[in-house]
Amino acid sequence: MKSLKITTLVLLAAFLLVRCGSGSQKQPESITISGAFALYPLAVKWAEEYKKLNPDLRIDISAGGAGKGLTDALSGAVTLGMFSRKIEQAEIDKGVWWVAVTKDAVLPVVSAKNPNVAALKQKGVTQEQFKKIFITQEIKTWGELLGTSDATKINVYTRSDASGAADSWASYLGKKQENLIGTGVFGDPGLADAVSKDPNGIGYNNTIFAYDLKTGQKQSTLEVLPIDINSNGSVEAEENFYGSFREIQTAIAQQKFPSPPARELYFVSKGKPQNAAVAAFLKWILTDGQKYIEEKTIKKGLIKKTRLFVFFSGSLSLSSSLFVVFVHSGIKYLL
Repeated sequence: MKSLKITTLVLLAAFLLVRCGSGSQKQPESITISGAFALYPLAVKWAEEYKKLNPDLRIDISAGGAGKGLTDALSGAVTLGMFSRKIEQAEIDKGVWWVAVTKDAVLPVVSAKNPNVAALKQKGVTQEQFKKIFITQEIKTWGELLGTSDATKINVYTRSDASGAADSWASYLGKKQENLIGTGVFGDPGLADAVSKDPNGIGYNNTIFAYDLKTGQKQSTLEVLPIDINSNGSVEAEENFYGSFREIQTAIAQQKFPSPPARELYFVSKGKPQNAAVAAFLKWILTDGQKYIEEKTIKKGLIKKTRLFVFFSGSLSLSSSLFVVFVHSGIKYLL
């Protein structure tokens, strides 16, 4: 009987040691991200590359629009939100924290099947004409736009979801997203698809959905509509930078393309991130991760000092020492 009691006690002690040991094991870190379609492909690439260096880290990413990203971040539903428009004071008042990670633009697009493509590429469209298409509806046909007898109706498409792309495009036209008219379509991919299938459609997309990132060329089903920046009725050489993804990114970086609809893209959170894994991920994005943004768009002589950040003990805060962020071709780097 005594032997049985000793055996039982030994087994119980062993069981407790196993339980305690397993409880003390470090659980895998995880980062959850949601939000802007504009940042989604790059965020996925960043996650893939960073996980190669940190295999125990789990990073879950979903796209749903900038509005969802901000809402999710502020509610604590995700670690970081992807955001693609200017941060408003009302959002700052709610405690949003943000960091710019790259720069992008919203581009007007038409279907590659549009019978007026050649004329549109030669003449371009002015800011005022875009207002009359997307805001006031004073221009309703392709003939009214191009000064011809073509009475074919222009079919306007816009975003149905709370979208940084829509907000940036509306801002370029001096308005808000709710002022844009047209058939509402959810998401960047949906809008690109709707326009590409309609020979008389017009819409807008973030650059990464207007171009094929594998080839660097325009999507075969879409045509980017040149902006006649100086409103002289033709697209001159200095305004013609839409031939490839590299060209448009260089134009954005060199500020040849108007801003808006060019704008910075952000990661946002509810207050400064306090988790060491999140801080390390953001630091990597602002340094080594920048090489995954079209490297060859970077030109010399475009560096200027901007916001300063410090990383310490897993937290992120503004300061004037340690790590300095620079803007290089419109992209912020932490050095």
